[in-house]
Amino acid sequence: METHDDSSPRILVVDDEKALAGMVASYMERAGYATRLEHTGPAGLAAVRSWSPDVVILDLGLPEMDGMEVCRRLRTFSDAYVIMLTARDDEFDTLMGFSAGADDYVTKPFSTRTLVSRVQAVLRRSRAGGLGGTGADGLERVVGGLRIDVAAHEAFLDGEPLALTPTEMSLLLTLSERPKWAFSRRQLLDAVWGEHWVGDDHIVDVHVANLRRKLRDDPARPHYVLTVRGVGYRMGQG
Repeated sequence: METHDDSSPRILVVDDEKALAGMVASYMERAGYATRLEHTGPAGLAAVRSWSPDVVILDLGLPEMDGMEVCRRLRTFSDAYVIMLTARDDEFDTLMGFSAGADDYVTKPFSTRTLVSRVQAVLRRSRAGGLGGTGADGLERVVGGLRIDVAAHEAFLDGEPLALTPTEMSLLLTLSERPKWAFSRRQLLDAVWGEHWVGDDHIVDVHVANLRRKLRDDPARPHYVLTVRGVGYRMGQG
């Protein structure tokens, strides 16, 4: 199943529960999105390569290749937002999903309207670009060996491009917007995930850990993303 509208964001639904997947796709179409359905891990991964969706709604318990592995593999070539569907409200599964590169998660059973609102929220992130611009033109931020191209949503470390997920990029944009500001987890959730996001605020820690790893930042003595005890995180000096 596939609907096409070149002007609409593309939503790929990958779930082996065909009735549920069809219902989700139907709601996405009503919300004005182009949709495509796949029901196995390999088929979903192939669709990400060929169709380049903006958002992937990805079930954790897929046949042939589970959602975690699909997410890990697609992160090697795609920056699509990934919303993980999980049948259990299991903290381990959730944190593993974020570690694999997921941007958000929804626990089954769920309200389809809630899922649509989550899709709308992640799509708004790409237009937000953090909290605004800094510097003379607001288009570039430099922190030590890190250069952030705000307009292009790209970051470079010592001249080499960083393969950041959309969520990691949004975190970096938010922190670098106010480099001396100590952000609480709640403030980062509001800025990156949206004010109406509901869930464990420790997902911020998981994404910060992923970001630090890509910045080659020693978590014991980080240079780029600092921990502020009792508060949260702020940008370092590089």
